Amino acid sequence: MREVEHFEVSGKRVVKRVDINSPIEDGEPVMNPRIRRHAKSIKELSDRGAKVIVTAHQGRKGDDDFTSLERHAEMIAQLTGKGVRFVPGTDAAKVEKEIAAMKPGDILVLENTRMWANEEKDIGENPLTKVLAKNSDIYLLDAMSVAHREHASVVGLTKYVKSGVGFVLRSEINALQKMEGGQVLLIIGGGKVKDSLRIMKAWLGSGKASRVLLGGAVAVFFLYVDGYRNESSKKYMEGEGLMELAPEGKELLEKYRDKIFVPEDVAVNMNGDRVECGKGELCEGPIADIGSGTMEKFSEEIFSTKKILINGPMGMYELPNFDTGTRKVLEAVAGSEAFSLVGGGHTISAIEKFGIPEEKFGYVSLSGKALIEYLSGKELPALKAIKESSSK
Repeated sequence: MREVEHFEVSGKRVVKRVDINSPIEDGEPVMNPRIRRHAKSIKELSDRGAKVIVTAHQGRKGDDDFTSLERHAEMIAQLTGKGVRFVPGTDAAKVEKEIAAMKPGDILVLENTRMWANEEKDIGENPLTKVLAKNSDIYLLDAMSVAHREHASVVGLTKYVKSGVGFVLRSEINALQKMEGGQVLLIIGGGKVKDSLRIMKAWLGSGKASRVLLGGAVAVFFLYVDGYRNESSKKYMEGEGLMELAPEGKELLEKYRDKIFVPEDVAVNMNGDRVECGKGELCEGPIADIGSGTMEKFSEEIFSTKKILINGPMGMYELPNFDTGTRKVLEAVAGSEAFSLVGGGHTISAIEKFGIPEEKFGYVSLSGKALIEYLSGKELPALKAIKESSSK
């Protein structure tokens, strides 16, 4: 794939597709790692004399977080220290006029791509793609987190203008490539059980994973299929529709019993109190964290490996009594000499909550589902489109 350095960007109209999808508080998007990292890369393009045209989404139609990018543009201006113009609405003629007025170094943020017609459906008739195809010179995809979506703003321009990957996406791909060659310790937590099963199958089957350490809802699932079944975990399995995955989980566990580390103890939530139980005990209450013994074993594994991939928290880290497992594991990863790739929005939020410096990790990924699909061996539509464009 072409990279940003392959292009002479000075004086060129560069469309940069980023992911600045943000948490919403009191009806307003708030500052977050995605905006900070993308603002830095936007500034770098601007400093090189590019006319930077930023496209991004925020939420989905009908959801509470579906909103304009006006506030995002203000935050980008604050972080870059540059004037940033925002084009409200979805009037193609207005966008064309604003682009025509741009000078080298200017930054223009366009309205939420999901407010434009046919962003997700008939992408060949997307008015934003049409106007940008006539009014841009280069397209840079700069977000792994949207690369699994075959949406107009993600893949549409690859058919019309020279295309490549930007600074943020290139860093992400480089970090993922470091996971190749040699075995990797997988630490999988969070709530995406089905996706986690796909990663485990792919990495254990190919021999890429040395061991898999489990936390979060993924641990609850494997504890259940391994026979630890209190009433709360049974209700969770039924409520989340995970019972149908139980045979698949059991088969995986039986096949790779020596490599999959199911927690040997857990912490359950007893009316807000933390109560730890070993696997031989059956404590009622929702499982909300890994236990102290498991934390120690996980730390031993972390400090004896060279490559680590961690995706998802170990428990309900948002609650004071149940953040210990996530904090201890992240601190161990940060303190180890292994190259670590950290992924998942909740994992990043936990790093921020515990005040662990990002530079203590090898790479902190901004991606969620796209990272999971990439890791499970699926070719991402946007990366495929960039490769095809680069070969022309």
